[in-house]
Amino acid sequence: MFRSARFLGLAAAGALVAGLAAAPQATAAPTFYDPPSDLPAGKGTVIRTEPMKLALTFNGLYLPGKATRIMYTSTDEAGAPAAVSGAYIEPTKKWTGTGPRPLVAVAAGTQGQGDACAPSKSLETFLNVEGDEFGIGYEIPSIHDFLNRGMAVVLTDYIGLGTTDRVHTYTNRLDMGQALLDAARAALKLPDTSVTTSSPIGLYGYSQGGGAAGSAAELAPTYAPELNLKGAYAGAPPANLVEVLKSADGTDLTGVIAYAINGITPYHPELQGALDTLATPAGKEALEKVKTQCIGGTLFSYGFQKTSKWTTTGQSLYDILKADPALRAPVDAQRIGRLKPNVPVQVLTGTKDDIVDHAQAKQLAKDWCAKGVNVTYTPVVQLVGTGGTALNHLGPAITRLGQTHDWLADRLTGKTVRSNCSSLWLLP
Repeated sequence: MFRSARFLGLAAAGALVAGLAAAPQATAAPTFYDPPSDLPAGKGTVIRTEPMKLALTFNGLYLPGKATRIMYTSTDEAGAPAAVSGAYIEPTKKWTGTGPRPLVAVAAGTQGQGDACAPSKSLETFLNVEGDEFGIGYEIPSIHDFLNRGMAVVLTDYIGLGTTDRVHTYTNRLDMGQALLDAARAALKLPDTSVTTSSPIGLYGYSQGGGAAGSAAELAPTYAPELNLKGAYAGAPPANLVEVLKSADGTDLTGVIAYAINGITPYHPELQGALDTLATPAGKEALEKVKTQCIGGTLFSYGFQKTSKWTTTGQSLYDILKADPALRAPVDAQRIGRLKPNVPVQVLTGTKDDIVDHAQAKQLAKDWCAKGVNVTYTPVVQLVGTGGTALNHLGPAITRLGQTHDWLADRLTGKTVRSNCSSLWLLP
């Protein structure tokens, strides 16, 4: 219904434009999310800021902080500069812990691929509606808890989510991790805040955000060694994207596979060329359509579809990638766990996660343990599956929120933690 109305509106607008072709056309005023043509040098350089309001939280209380919308510089997979939007929140609560006020760099879970889904937008309104699409601020309860503890928060929109110059590079390992680290850098450069270069910094994310936090943790020693990182929480991380393409296929979140492919192809023309041959018209339509969708619209459009409907061979994308090393390579390049974080990390995963495969998340913990990382591996035992409805995927984000925040808070206040790598083989 909404799309029909939109089509009729566009048709009417087109007729009006044709009738007034000789008249001068107005140019849309630039918005905050339109990056400048020339980006300043440096990583985490602040491009622009503006005050922003904060949405109500889930319990009817305002978020205890003062927010600033930010745009800052980062680096993409190709090594090119990129403008990234986000938000910094200065707590109104006093920091009562030891040492300087901590900063938590929050990486949001899957919001979608359209600019309407930018976390900084829904942070302001809780429900951000643009045309047919809407983003929901479901990170707000988590952010509220950090602020309530007196911790400052910086939230990244990732590369291309919100900013109008490119498509969001969903689950792209380098783009996500570097954008999160550069958000922390930008926060430390803002004027009139209570965080400094001495502030302990934590990385926090679940699902897509878990992948971003995990990637940032292992990139930090070389990409952002000056940051005072103390710990990272990676919940339900899509660490091995090849395996997640399999586990998400045929679920209500099948459409996130199209997000992921769109997030890789800008840097890998060989993959785009293969898709031109392998993708059916329906597959090509899905890849194009999701570029402007938020997760709700994508769920409605492609929930419980199978990617075998998108390929000319009738095979799933997973089967095609497994059979062709050249096509698999750019997807496998998103693998997290090949580098070594130098701070404690917690990896949390539901044992019957029906979207982000449990085994590959546990493998991330094993990979880091093998490198001598201080890993807290936390399996959330789930006795029954939830049939691709994402309930087992989303559940631990809610039920373990307090414990995961406690774990990160302990790292930020200097408490030590003992790795459970030695008992990893005993855990599910």
